[in-house]
Amino acid sequence: MSTHIPDIADETEHVLGADGEFHVTDEPIDLSHHRFEDWIAFGFFWVLATTVFYQFFTRYALNDSASWTEEIARYLLICTVFVGAAMSVRRNTHIHVDIFYRFLPARMTRVMSTLVDLARILFFGYMVYLTYALMGKIGRQQMSIIDWPIGLVYAVVLFGFALMCFRAVTTAAKHWRQGFSVLERPETTGSEEA
Repeated sequence: MSTHIPDIADETEHVLGADGEFHVTDEPIDLSHHRFEDWIAFGFFWVLATTVFYQFFTRYALNDSASWTEEIARYLLICTVFVGAAMSVRRNTHIHVDIFYRFLPARMTRVMSTLVDLARILFFGYMVYLTYALMGKIGRQQMSIIDWPIGLVYAVVLFGFALMCFRAVTTAAKHWRQGFSVLERPETTGSEEA
């Protein structure tokens, strides 16, 4: 009994050219599916990473920790999360519980998913209002270590909630136009983009 072990030469894709050199081409990079909130969150993330690295370097390499980095890193993480959450709303990739949608009739699941879209819009709209009201109450209160107004952080949170509300409206409109949401058809998760 003989078994045939496939040889690398049997493969349909050749990485070595006739000249014996390694030839591979990458697919072109497509950044067109990214929106402006993706880039803002990306920027906050890298400023956060730089701040944490600076904190690590001053603490362990110089043995003289920069005191401001702890507070600023916390605020940058908040900014990254709230702006980044708008990406999840746009892509409709927040955590969903879809077990009921598998067993209930299609007409009822359509009504339920529409109610979920409306509840999400109302929730984010209310969060915009509460954040704005909170900013009015804290006034020009300063951060603990740096003499910057804490309202800067809450302004980014307000921007994040407003963007989430806007993306929730556009996602609900898309669901209304196409006649279903990811809750009703979980297999469409990768194609959700408002």
